[in-house]
Amino acid sequence: MRELIVDSFAGGGGASTGIELAIGRSVDIAINHDEAAILMHKTNHPTTKHYCENIWDVDPVKATEGKPVGLMWASPDCKHFSKAKGGKPVEKKIRGLAWVVLKWAGKVKPRVIMLENVEEFVTWGPVRKGKPVKSKRGLTFEKFKSQLQALGYVVDHRELRACDYGAPTTRKRFFMIARRDGKPIIWPEATHGDPDSMEVRCGVLKPWRTAAECIDWSIPCPSIFERKKPLADNTLRRIARGIQKYVIDNPEPFIIQYHSFKGQEFRGQDIHSPLQTVDTSNRYGLVIPFISKFYGTGTGQPVKEPLHTITTSPGHFAEVRTFLMTYYGNGDDIGQRLDEPLRTITTKDRFGIVTVKGVDYQIVDIGMRMLTPRELFRAQGFPTDYIIDHDYTGKTYPKTQQVARCGNAVPPPFAKALVEANLPEMCRQEKAS
Repeated sequence: MRELIVDSFAGGGGASTGIELAIGRSVDIAINHDEAAILMHKTNHPTTKHYCENIWDVDPVKATEGKPVGLMWASPDCKHFSKAKGGKPVEKKIRGLAWVVLKWAGKVKPRVIMLENVEEFVTWGPVRKGKPVKSKRGLTFEKFKSQLQALGYVVDHRELRACDYGAPTTRKRFFMIARRDGKPIIWPEATHGDPDSMEVRCGVLKPWRTAAECIDWSIPCPSIFERKKPLADNTLRRIARGIQKYVIDNPEPFIIQYHSFKGQEFRGQDIHSPLQTVDTSNRYGLVIPFISKFYGTGTGQPVKEPLHTITTSPGHFAEVRTFLMTYYGNGDDIGQRLDEPLRTITTKDRFGIVTVKGVDYQIVDIGMRMLTPRELFRAQGFPTDYIIDHDYTGKTYPKTQQVARCGNAVPPPFAKALVEANLPEMCRQEKAS
């Protein structure tokens, strides 16, 4: 009898997609209380049996109909553990959602259980007046583990980064694996690494995938100087800091060639390669892009790195392009000395000299646009054909819902790597059939 696969807290289907990439078929059961999430899951996994209800209300015995469960995946709500929540009160009820895993372990005894959460999950402990009790950090977590062990499971856990398994994001997550079949728990070896590492240089690992791979360079990037409503001062400061760090002070910027008319491709190139020919059809000679983040106080990030962790809030990542043309003037034309920090950008000024491979370029424009939901889903490691903008009934999703599904999602490469490492027999059986 074929073993069932259960994805609890299934969300929009990140873990289910990774499992399907590993074994060649959709999961059998998906559970989530969020109707919008279940609709996205059902659109992409139509053969799965879906339960749109509270996880505690689903009877494991009735749902599985007496069939054996080979894998249960659990991704309980992480917000009330995450440090991103800051000092806001936490809810004991939501922090306790992981206890449902014990219910399934006791009633249907999944052969393997995989649990995913934020790294702060290991601090799970008692809550008093909406605040975790510092002196009892981790006590509930240890109790949770011991109860799994009492049910016959061997338990292990560690933190993994999505970029090490082929996703273009640095997202770091806690994983716990529990199994009761006598086989060892195996943590998958990284497949990707830092481009500067010896492993990558020797060809043992592939280089991390980058944010640049996720960006659709054909999407226009409107000028920040031509907006109907000027950008907020804080946004302009972030852009200015990013330009200073990733364009003016960067000895090896990531550059693309820009064409202003339809039908032309945007072609990226590494700074180590000779600059591509700039002909008269180009609106601008070169473009140096980076990613600006709309939270924190940092300068953003270069596009040649994996995208930083994606959240559920829309408008957290913007692509900024600095448009350059060959410069023939002198330093007095740009409004400031070149050895000074870049001043805050205003809606009237354009300035800055960038030297690339010994050639001086002047910044003639700065463009900014928010990354699209599709680009963010690419960064999470979803397949390009994953449906995110409408459900199977034809109803469209607003961008805010698309981003929320993305920020809550498990990067599929995580699930794929973990299942292939620990359930190779299931992968072979399904793909053979």
